[in-house]
Amino acid sequence: MTETPPPILSRTVDRIRPGDSARLVRKLTLRDLELIAALAGGQVAVATDSGPTAWAGLMLGALVGGELPGLGSRIARAELQFHAAPQVDETLDLTLTVETVRAATRTVGLRCRATGPLDAPVFEGRLEVIAPAEAMQPGPATRPGLIIEERGAKFHRLIAQAARLPPLRIAVVHPVEPNALSGAVAAARAGLISPVFVGPEARIRAAAQAAGLDLSPWPLLATEHSDAAAEEGARMAHDGKVHALMKGSLHTDEFLRPVLRPEMNLRTGRRISHVFLMDVPGTDRPLFITDGAINIAPDLEAKRDIVQNAIGMAHALGIAAPRVAILSAVETVNPRIPSTLDAAALCKMAERGQITGGVLDGPLAFDNAVSTLAAEIKHIRSEVAGRADILLAPDLDAGNMMAKQLKYLANSEAAGVVLGARVPIVLTSRADSAQSRLASCAVAALIHAHVTTGGVATAKENPA
Repeated sequence: MTETPPPILSRTVDRIRPGDSARLVRKLTLRDLELIAALAGGQVAVATDSGPTAWAGLMLGALVGGELPGLGSRIARAELQFHAAPQVDETLDLTLTVETVRAATRTVGLRCRATGPLDAPVFEGRLEVIAPAEAMQPGPATRPGLIIEERGAKFHRLIAQAARLPPLRIAVVHPVEPNALSGAVAAARAGLISPVFVGPEARIRAAAQAAGLDLSPWPLLATEHSDAAAEEGARMAHDGKVHALMKGSLHTDEFLRPVLRPEMNLRTGRRISHVFLMDVPGTDRPLFITDGAINIAPDLEAKRDIVQNAIGMAHALGIAAPRVAILSAVETVNPRIPSTLDAAALCKMAERGQITGGVLDGPLAFDNAVSTLAAEIKHIRSEVAGRADILLAPDLDAGNMMAKQLKYLANSEAAGVVLGARVPIVLTSRADSAQSRLASCAVAALIHAHVTTGGVATAKENPA
């Protein structure tokens, strides 16, 4: 059987004739413009003509380098006249036509024309391109998906920051499954925590054996069952024997029940809440999503505490003035949408000093909270729009779905902590990766250091 030769991705000058042409049809998306802005180091204003014009130029370069003449070619001269900038969600139809060929210098003269909807001209002009000396063929790789930053890169920096602190004394409650033990042991080996394992000894040691872990460097406090483990963990925190708690293989309500009892004295005057810290590739900062795990349908008073808790966590991570987006489905106040009324009230509370340490704005929809382009298109001008650090969800459903969509569809990592108690509480899912558990422990260590030293130990570089 004869093998089909690989396609040639470039043409030498002897294989190019006047009249040859190439065409590229591509829709301009928000993601395209955001990537251009990121590659330009934020120097391109994506919602003005400069962003779309830069994109159109890239498409022209892609057609030259990808097809006519192809790989190995070089644009020597360009004379282009732009008539209009392409708009988001509009399709650019770009054609190149060979006008002249000079074999001695390998120079190809190309006429280019780009149009938008209804054949409206976008740009036109002429290029002089140096064709490759030899035809080039594709390598074995196919087109990769583009990820600007390695998954978990922000968490790497966060973990390194926490590793400079003394290990956090933490009770790991009921870690009777290999993944729960593995995360704690990895954090201990990284110097982030000094764990005390609390729970049924036989089950904990069986899980350690299954995971190939040696628990001998750390103490194990035996209890009869998960309820007793949660009780003992809370008691140790009450007595000052540990400075943080970490959920193992038990349900969240069972784990937190003893923490909330008055006699443990672990509650503060503020409602407890949960924060997902998200490391999303392609963003320039971590995202705090709250509350997606504790408060089901928080009222205005609860949301005030949830916001204040998240602001305190941001301070511990080195963000001096976190930007807080109060999320809803829309960005205008609508009496029929209660979350917009809460957003307006929270912003006014911040103005009056009832919420401190951050900059609040809302209501904001998710897109114009995290995308500067979406905010600019909708003419939203604020310090928060498009650049939010903290995303306050209207309820638990929205917060939980938001975090898990980013994790499973956007290649993100998630850390999880509970705030508002006298000690930080690491609350991760049984499905979380070791990297997520490490990052959660790092966050707890930074929070503890921030609280106990007044922020001195954590006044370092922003982990973002």
